[in-house]
Amino acid sequence: MRTVSPLHVTSDGFEVKVGIDDLAIHVPRLYLDMRDFAALREADYDKLNKGLGLSAMAIPDVHEDTATMGAMAVMRLIDRNGLDPRKIGRLYLGTESALDGAKPTATYIVDMLTQRYGDRFGQDCFQNCDVVDMTFACIGAVDALHTTLDWCARSTADDERMGIVVYADNAKYELGSPGEYTQGAGGGALLIRRNPRLLVIPDCWGISTSPAHDFFKPRREVSVRAMMGDVLDLAREAGATLKEGILDRMVRHLPKSALRRLGIFAHGEDTISIHRDEPVFDGQYSNRCYQDAVRDAFVDFQRRAERSGRYSHDADERFTEQWDRIIMHLPYAFQAKRMFPAVFHRDRAGTAMWPAVEAIVGPAPERGDSMDEDAWHATMDAYRRAISKTEAYTTFHRERIEKGQRASSLIGNQYTGSIFLALMSTFESDLEDNTDLDGTRFGLCGYGSGAKAKVFEGVVDPRWREVVSRWNLFERLAGRVAIDAAVYEELHKGVRERSVVPPTDEFVRSEEAEDDLEGARRYSWISA
Repeated sequence: MRTVSPLHVTSDGFEVKVGIDDLAIHVPRLYLDMRDFAALREADYDKLNKGLGLSAMAIPDVHEDTATMGAMAVMRLIDRNGLDPRKIGRLYLGTESALDGAKPTATYIVDMLTQRYGDRFGQDCFQNCDVVDMTFACIGAVDALHTTLDWCARSTADDERMGIVVYADNAKYELGSPGEYTQGAGGGALLIRRNPRLLVIPDCWGISTSPAHDFFKPRREVSVRAMMGDVLDLAREAGATLKEGILDRMVRHLPKSALRRLGIFAHGEDTISIHRDEPVFDGQYSNRCYQDAVRDAFVDFQRRAERSGRYSHDADERFTEQWDRIIMHLPYAFQAKRMFPAVFHRDRAGTAMWPAVEAIVGPAPERGDSMDEDAWHATMDAYRRAISKTEAYTTFHRERIEKGQRASSLIGNQYTGSIFLALMSTFESDLEDNTDLDGTRFGLCGYGSGAKAKVFEGVVDPRWREVVSRWNLFERLAGRVAIDAAVYEELHKGVRERSVVPPTDEFVRSEEAEDDLEGARRYSWISA
């Protein structure tokens, strides 16, 4: 199968190239070494490092949040490319770490950018920029990319559209939970325009959606009685003596007016709804959802690509052989290595090369009538693990996927940004190796719990070296500051009051002004 034309077709019949012109990333200056994490949790470091590919996790400092990390990445993108903010037509943020239930986190980013560029370009330099948050777990930034590409494709000579896709997240799990070791954080920005210098993205997308509950962040109901009980338990631990039944009497007989004086119970309700950054999740089930969604989106992409007429079919050439690099969402570094065997099997079963693999791993299992769901999934997981250990697959992974996991190993999960971190990691690694990528094609596979996958591809522009040579991703990661386990837990719990590394030349969250409404967030720029 060969691409005939990697173009979008506009409503008036013209074909245009649109895609990613440049990428920028902001990673917190702090990190926790995985050896220190393993010692803290009495975990097996070799399992975390050699089994999952984890070396370090990026940790936000006191002054950092989703908005500051996103703003720092956009600022880097604007400055590097000498952009005029007045010409940026949209700024779409993909995040699952939003700071408000109604006000888009992207508006906080625009606030900071206006502070930075207002004196030069005018205080209204972002006033005509379309701004929004897009949320679908880890795939929100891919959704933002998808719609922004369509928008840019409708550019005209009199309206040369330019958009920025932002991603920013703090991948935070409960202390001691089975997801804690995958934590990470960061923000990034993609410059989207016509005739891009990095990656042209054709208008062909494979999609798979299912209403799964594999990972989510619900609004949780907590009763007033339960909250007051926690307070009394703390009082007992502190040595206070309390009469039996005092809690029931307080909840039953205390006037609502008295409860309203406590602020959080201002409306006299019996329960309150709270939101936590830490998710509810089922790791094994989420892995199955990931596998199934990516495989089904891949099949959908293949079908759409062939139906579009932009591809010629060669029965002897497998579809994934068309992609010189495969870029995937990586909640941990080795996720793609473990999950892609499902697509590898689907793409190669029945071809001339498959009997050699089957001679090692045996034929694909068949589900018997007596086999329940859990047993069937366990059987298929074992079969895919066997495939992943064959020379055919390990060679495929080493040549097409491995470079994308290198940065993830040093940062951890970035939620919506992990697929683009893998893209940066691949490009910079290939630049270091002096690889000729001109005109090659990348397959990209995004996933978001809940659940949805999108598969698309990109064609590398010959100017990619001039863009990638200015990233210095791995050099910047080498200059971060390590923290110990005690500082890590202080930051995780939010009890640390001062930044570990004093902020310089960056945005920070400011103290709330006295006349601000409750919860209003303010940011400022701190110079060196």
